[in-house]
Amino acid sequence: MSEDNQNIGHLMPIDIEEELKKSFISYAMAVIVSRALPDVRDGLKPVHRRILYSMVELGNTPDKPFRKSARIVGDVLGKYHPHGDSAVYDAMVRLAQDFSTRYLLVDGQGNFGSVDGDGAAAMRYTEARLSKLSMEMVSDLEKETVDFYPNFDETLMQPEVMPARYPNLLVNGSSGIAVGMATNIPPHNLGEVIDGVIHMIDHPDCTVEDLMGFIKGPDFPTAGIILGKAGIHEAYATGRGRVITRARTEIESMPNDRQRIVITEIPYMVNKARMVEKIAELVHEKRLEGISDIRDESDRTGMRVVVELKRNVNANVVLNYLYKHTQMQETFGVNMLALVNGEPKVLTLREVLYHYIEHQKDVIVRRTRYELNKAEARAHILEGLLIALDRIDLVISLIRSSRTDAIAKERLIEELGLSERQAQAILDMRLRRLTGLERDKIQEEYDQLQQLISHLKDVLANEWMVLDIIKTEITEIRRRFADERRTEITALDGEIDMLDLIQAEDMVVTLTHYGYVKRLPKATYRSQRRGGKGVTGTATREEDFVEQLYVTSTHDLLMFFTNRGRVFQKRCYEIPEAGRTARGTAIVNLLQLEGGEKVTNMLPIPEEKAEGHYLVMATRNGTIKRTELSEFINVRRSGLIAIVLRDDDDLISVALTDGSRELLLGSERGMAIRFPESDLRPIGRASMGVRSIDLANGDHVVAMSILEEDMQVLSLTQLGYGKRTEMDEYRSQSRAGKGIKAMNLTDKTGLLAAQLLVHESEDLLLITDDGIVIRTPVSAITVQSRNTQGVRIMRVQEGAKVVCVARAEPEDDEPLDEIDLIDPENMTDEDIAHAAREQATAASERTMGDDLDAIEPRNDRDEPDALDRLVQDLEQNPEPTEDE
Repeated sequence: MSEDNQNIGHLMPIDIEEELKKSFISYAMAVIVSRALPDVRDGLKPVHRRILYSMVELGNTPDKPFRKSARIVGDVLGKYHPHGDSAVYDAMVRLAQDFSTRYLLVDGQGNFGSVDGDGAAAMRYTEARLSKLSMEMVSDLEKETVDFYPNFDETLMQPEVMPARYPNLLVNGSSGIAVGMATNIPPHNLGEVIDGVIHMIDHPDCTVEDLMGFIKGPDFPTAGIILGKAGIHEAYATGRGRVITRARTEIESMPNDRQRIVITEIPYMVNKARMVEKIAELVHEKRLEGISDIRDESDRTGMRVVVELKRNVNANVVLNYLYKHTQMQETFGVNMLALVNGEPKVLTLREVLYHYIEHQKDVIVRRTRYELNKAEARAHILEGLLIALDRIDLVISLIRSSRTDAIAKERLIEELGLSERQAQAILDMRLRRLTGLERDKIQEEYDQLQQLISHLKDVLANEWMVLDIIKTEITEIRRRFADERRTEITALDGEIDMLDLIQAEDMVVTLTHYGYVKRLPKATYRSQRRGGKGVTGTATREEDFVEQLYVTSTHDLLMFFTNRGRVFQKRCYEIPEAGRTARGTAIVNLLQLEGGEKVTNMLPIPEEKAEGHYLVMATRNGTIKRTELSEFINVRRSGLIAIVLRDDDDLISVALTDGSRELLLGSERGMAIRFPESDLRPIGRASMGVRSIDLANGDHVVAMSILEEDMQVLSLTQLGYGKRTEMDEYRSQSRAGKGIKAMNLTDKTGLLAAQLLVHESEDLLLITDDGIVIRTPVSAITVQSRNTQGVRIMRVQEGAKVVCVARAEPEDDEPLDEIDLIDPENMTDEDIAHAAREQATAASERTMGDDLDAIEPRNDRDEPDALDRLVQDLEQNPEPTEDE
């Protein structure tokens, strides 16, 4: 018996769980990529793309007669889409329905269904052809503007994506259900979307708010009314949102004190017949009183549903009931999910336009390269013809004396130095081209081609010319096909955008070591004498100082990161405003923190940094990760997970970067590692991250810094020893290494407490766990190499240790009568930060002084001393009097 016969009927053991997992993943990816989701570049699913391409191949263009739908469907099935005929026909029908598709891609003739839910006639009865707008979808397809790939039996080629000369994904929207995900993108107005594209080309850094100045919101084919802009803004900013749509109604008067409600427009994708049936059902079940008659008076001129009311019935009460209990008011759930490079991704409005513009740049470049190759090939032929015409007698002699075409071609190539293509063109040239007039025409064509070649090369060499071509061509599409907006956008009752009520104003926001936050107007600060000495307090919680300070706008977002890896978000104007000497509000009163949870980092996020920036997070146990800032734009009130932490780990540092910075991390055992941010692959928000440094047993990360020029690395131990070191001594390494020694630690110095970047002109504030706060200038700390233990900066009492170090503005011992008052309007952010830090520090020290006074009463605290009175006078009278 042969070996093949022995294998017949042989059973192979297969793990059913693994087989199901493998098969399901393959099926899911096939549905996601090849069936249910549109491509961000042309907004089409594969079936729609195949229908349009098949109609192009059939020559079924707007200037040709209609063709039977059955012929089109048969072509699509046989060539590109091996699925059921009903799936293809239903997809084509939708492209031809003016109540489903905002801008028709297929021009249908016959019964293609109705808004009442009537189905289209059978495909053998209907006819179709491409619409004029769809020709812009397939424009320049023959010029190698897109890639092609084989069909299912590898006998034909089909386009991977359409050139799509307008942003079809937004213009016509899309909906589909895949495996584990779904998309639901509303249609928009063509003119508005094109205006948004042009604005983004001119202003690449524009925000979603800027784009909403052009793209107002969805524009449904059935018109209707959108209530409120909050849902639209949320959808455009995050890719997901809820848009409330409502039918358009009018209340008309009738004889005998009666009224009627006339419905002329309904929400998108609502079945009008079922809506009328639902109203009649409510009346029949006595759930809705006051309606005497319901009629559908719609015809080919427009929609008109009449609801007649009984005498003395309030029409508005009935109308509100209908909005609540029928499809006269619907919620459109926006989920802008599309394929980006073959992967499903939820996109913001800006991202959709960005990917479309990138696609158009690629189309224009490929088309230009194709036209350049054609022009150069033609110019090459013309050069040969001109050479032949200049030496026509020799050419005729060579051809006449040659026995065959092949010999004549070879002799032309040898004698005249022509290429094979030029020689063949000369042999194919007719005798009438030998006239002087024909030579002039050839020379003129050649000169024009040289100009065209020069222009095409300029286009390929200059991106701004590519963008200019995109703007010119898309503006022409707007002129030809744009129409008025159909859907009206109105304000939702009770909806107030607080940003519209809050004036944009620069603010100084401070966060203290023990979690007190406040904001002050930028104009509050003026240049004044700086100072402050160390104070000992008995109540440790009172020894507080400003740890983080930022100048930001009232409209900007502030992100608060906690030690447990959660992030909270507040607008700047939501932070309570307080005076210069006030401590502020405890952060626990503003954020929903859990027991033992505390804020470790505060970051302002200006609107212009919402795109193209990252958040880098480091934990105590050496984990680090980088996540795109766009994943944190919408944070719910209860907070979000910024990083997944193990039970014994804490988030210690968060930094905002642009993707090109270098990081420095230090550990308790005196090790440090420096590596580029690019070593960290951006990952999702709810993830754990990767290893930043290979820590020894019992070691922990104490700090992370973003390296800056002209700064030095300050290392400080728990027992008060410190030093400055030049950044160059910390060589760049690969991530996850053991690092290099940053400080020589002994029992005398203790473990490393902090590592931060400082400037020689700054001061340092140090606080110990027993409540001692001192201030020392950075310049007093010596500059030493890495492998040293530093000098004593602070004498720490036995049993105590340094727990925190913060940068502060330097002290100034100039006399008070030499204070220079500065106009707040002319102060820079650095001036503001300078003044704010020291005033906040002074405020905390005055607070500590008050606590000491509570222990050791003083008799002169009731009356301000001369210095206090002078400061108060100066604050009230910016221009000092002659006596003063």
